Amino acid sequence: MLHRLGARSRHPALTRASAAALLLVASAGTALAQATSLHALTPEQAVEMRRISNPVFSPDGARIAFVVTEPPGDSTTLHHIWIVDAARGEPRQLTWSAHSEDSPRWSPDGHTLAFLSDRDQGRQLYTLPMDEGGEGRPLTKGRSAVRAFDWSHDGQRIAFLAADEKTDAERKRERERDDARVADRDDRNSRLRIVDVATGVQRALTPPDVDITAVEWLPDDRHLLVLGTDQPASDDWKDKLYVVDASDGTLRVVLEPHGPLGGMQLAPDGHAVAFTGARVDGPTPHDLFVLPLHADGTAAGAARNLTASLDRDVGDFAWTSDGRLIASVREGFHHVLYAIDERHGAQLLRGAEPNPSNIAVSGNGTIAFTGETATSPTELYVLARDGAARKATALNAAWNDVALVTPEPIHYRSFDGVEIEGALLRPKSAGAARLPLIVLVHGGPAGAWSDAIEAWGQLLAERGFAVFYPNIRGSVGYGQRFLEMNRADWGGKDFKDVMAGVDTLIKRGVADPDRLGIGGWSYGGYMSEWAITQTNRFKAAVTGAGMANLISEFGTERGPAYDRWYFKLPYENAKEFLESSPFMYLKNAHTPTLILQGLDDTTDPPGQSRELYRGLKFYGVTAELVEYPREEHGFRERKHLVDRLHRIVDWFDRYVGTTGTVGTRSQSSP
Repeated sequence: MLHRLGARSRHPALTRASAAALLLVASAGTALAQATSLHALTPEQAVEMRRISNPVFSPDGARIAFVVTEPPGDSTTLHHIWIVDAARGEPRQLTWSAHSEDSPRWSPDGHTLAFLSDRDQGRQLYTLPMDEGGEGRPLTKGRSAVRAFDWSHDGQRIAFLAADEKTDAERKRERERDDARVADRDDRNSRLRIVDVATGVQRALTPPDVDITAVEWLPDDRHLLVLGTDQPASDDWKDKLYVVDASDGTLRVVLEPHGPLGGMQLAPDGHAVAFTGARVDGPTPHDLFVLPLHADGTAAGAARNLTASLDRDVGDFAWTSDGRLIASVREGFHHVLYAIDERHGAQLLRGAEPNPSNIAVSGNGTIAFTGETATSPTELYVLARDGAARKATALNAAWNDVALVTPEPIHYRSFDGVEIEGALLRPKSAGAARLPLIVLVHGGPAGAWSDAIEAWGQLLAERGFAVFYPNIRGSVGYGQRFLEMNRADWGGKDFKDVMAGVDTLIKRGVADPDRLGIGGWSYGGYMSEWAITQTNRFKAAVTGAGMANLISEFGTERGPAYDRWYFKLPYENAKEFLESSPFMYLKNAHTPTLILQGLDDTTDPPGQSRELYRGLKFYGVTAELVEYPREEHGFRERKHLVDRLHRIVDWFDRYVGTTGTVGTRSQSSP
């Protein structure tokens, strides 16, 4: 049903419009199920979905290039570039190599498309003539991957980001296995470089000790705006906005915030830059800001928060030709589009359905976006001015024959009166009897469940389980105050929100109190681990890439600034870290627990799952640890993805499905 968003992965009530939208989708889904012959979702089918992203209009607005991510393969997932006529539709695949292509960018005259591809030794920059056809030609070469790029306004140069290549001496040492490396000091940072499109001659602009993550040319083609940091070894948020002189690489700081920075985009006239940033100091870029600029890229005033009164999480955004911003904004389980400017504030755009994200805007105001729901996978949509969105692709048409359950909106009061929004999947065959219930908790904690297909829940609903998705306090999409409500309180009030939701469903006659399970990934995995140490009400748990020990997590994870925002430093605040760590309470655990972990995960490293598993073994709790080689925080290999889904469903089926008592230690629930 619903897609999990999370910073490791990220209020009151759902708006009446959002609730009505869910109900509308529900009735439409029911009608579809009655009118067609549908087949049950399987783990194998669940991974067979194309993802669409990165739409980009041609300069004349007539065509849209976009990226299609194919279903995962056994060892890799391929991305290809497609193109569609903005008015007629008729999408067609543009790149066909046996490797991947992504990040399409039109030249200013629209005659050439540049993109990134790993066809050679590393991810390099290619150009493809759109008038003549033919194959893309490499514009850069080497083993150091290109990170991002941008055309100059005259079309003669491309700025791109790539690290320095290893020297011959370094490669020789690697071959001879004399390859010790010094942490931080031997890291390679992405440098800003410029390549001449006609000759392929390139040069580096920024020094190797500065890491650059995003770049855009200013209209004068003499300066560039970049995001980066001159403290890349820092484990804190140190990104700044710089202006770079294209002639000599001189860096000048334009903005130095006190929290995380999101994406940036220059206004068409170059007089301002928009970016997403934290309202105060974290934990995520929540609001949309605009910083006025002089012609040379230096700041012409202070940055202004354009969405403070809106108070909702801003995702993708794009400038219009008349100086407004179009932004995808999360409202509870849904996404909507707003037109935003300083004079009129934020105005809701009608007709932008379903759940717009990954947006692009043409010069004439036409908007392209990707959209999906809990019963329909991602497609590309086009929204003309003052019109309704039209579906421009049907790349996931095979899903029309899959039986999916439509979510029901659930609202309830938590223990302290705070209103929580959730969603419920009921199996199609459900009658009046109470159902076994599985609670799934999203990642983050600054994440949320959204109106998109979520395989765990759909597969469980197919097996006869009710599935509950609560957006507990700390979730995005309900305002800054709601987002901050679990700061320094993981496993506290947020866990009580989970249990209040379970009790609500029991009181409403939905859930069988003797057949409950809990599961989740990342922060959802943490919450599952926490739950089994706090209560014996759950008969089974599944935890993926969780966090058993918040102190060792902080010391080994990538990006500890996020956890620091919630708990400060463990060296000075160990008590709070420990009090919120499941491993401190493992002696209370009795619940059969399935633990899933990618061995290359640096977000929530494998040691976290091993600490949990070892503790459960010592206390005689039924537990199984499954480790997946080569997998990072988000799995990529087809066989692993399918295996994981089979194990999740089988675990809940075994321990919750009928009796819910197999394999538990005998002890009364608190």
